[in-house]
Amino acid sequence: MSRIGRKPVPIPKGVKIEISAKAITVAGAKGELTAALHPDVTVEVKGEEVLVTRHSDVKEHRSLHGLYRALIANMVKGVTDGFARKLELVGVGYRAEIKGKVLQLALGYSHPIIFRAPEGIKVEAPTQTSIMITGIDKQLVGLVAAKIRSFRPPEPYKGKGIKYEGEQIRRKAGKTAAAGGK
Repeated sequence: MSRIGRKPVPIPKGVKIEISAKAITVAGAKGELTAALHPDVTVEVKGEEVLVTRHSDVKEHRSLHGLYRALIANMVKGVTDGFARKLELVGVGYRAEIKGKVLQLALGYSHPIIFRAPEGIKVEAPTQTSIMITGIDKQLVGLVAAKIRSFRPPEPYKGKGIKYEGEQIRRKAGKTAAAGGK
């Protein structure tokens, strides 16, 4: 049996969980999230816990068992605490600023890059070289962070670009002068 799938998801105070035939809805202080349920996975609320069970030991059912338990745990954590991702801009002249509800990036191109955050995501620029992305949906926060990072991913020679906080960039050696050339 899946070790992750077997573990019950604790329900904190102030969180409501509603389960229908095809979807699960989790509501809390920060908002409400809904996810579709696979028909081969059963989700039930027992007391202060959510239990996920599967119908058989087929490989697909085993993988869905752990997946849906993790998705429900992320939904519960999202509506109680929320998720955040921090990006850092490395490079001379690279900067970020918020203008209204739009993120404007100067990344060494001939034009500024304008990014509008999707509904439910809050993008902040605490300093000119850092971007903070927050929201209740873990997948959407990660997707927005990856999209912003894709505008100028870090390059391996000088490390310039947009990187996740704490990300280690594998550096390469640059060109060296030839010893006996003309």
